[in-house]
Amino acid sequence: MITADNISRHEFIGLNTQITKSSNQQVIGLNGTIINETKSMFTINTKKGVKNISKSTSDWKFSILGKETTVIGSKIAKRPFERIGGKS
Repeated sequence: MITADNISRHEFIGLNTQITKSSNQQVIGLNGTIINETKSMFTINTKKGVKNISKSTSDWKFSILGKETTVIGSKIAKRPFERIGGKS
């Protein structure tokens, strides 16, 4: 079961997210649903369309079971199958 404590070891596709910190000031506050994930990118469906955002340059906020958690992008910049089930 996905929780705020183990989110970095789970699938992100389908989760809602918001960028809280980024080296690209223009994407801070961007939010939407993750529709695809690669080693270095999230594809997010936002109100302004589909956006591809680098994982490693941003911090990502998720709300899981009513608890908000922030994930540092550089810690999840791996292929999904390498990250899932591994140590965070």
